[in-house]
Amino acid sequence: MIGTPDVGPMAEQRIEVNPDVHHGKPVIKGTRVPVHILVGSVADGMSIDEVASEYGVETEDVKAALLYASRLVSDEDVQPLHA
Repeated sequence: MIGTPDVGPMAEQRIEVNPDVHHGKPVIKGTRVPVHILVGSVADGMSIDEVASEYGVETEDVKAALLYASRLVSDEDVQPLHA
């Protein structure tokens, strides 16, 4: 289990949270590649294939990172951003 019960099987299989790896932040299983780096790279305009190649992970890992982030955000109670 990776800390959030409803992240889906794809994310559960590919993402891990370990206090001894990257300060307990979610990473791609078996790597030190943080989920937030993959998500941020896609948000900055890189394609999933480009991100996978750049960080030495599989395209399914990038998709799992996006799914993980999406599920985390969907479970959050947020406040409006103030300018």
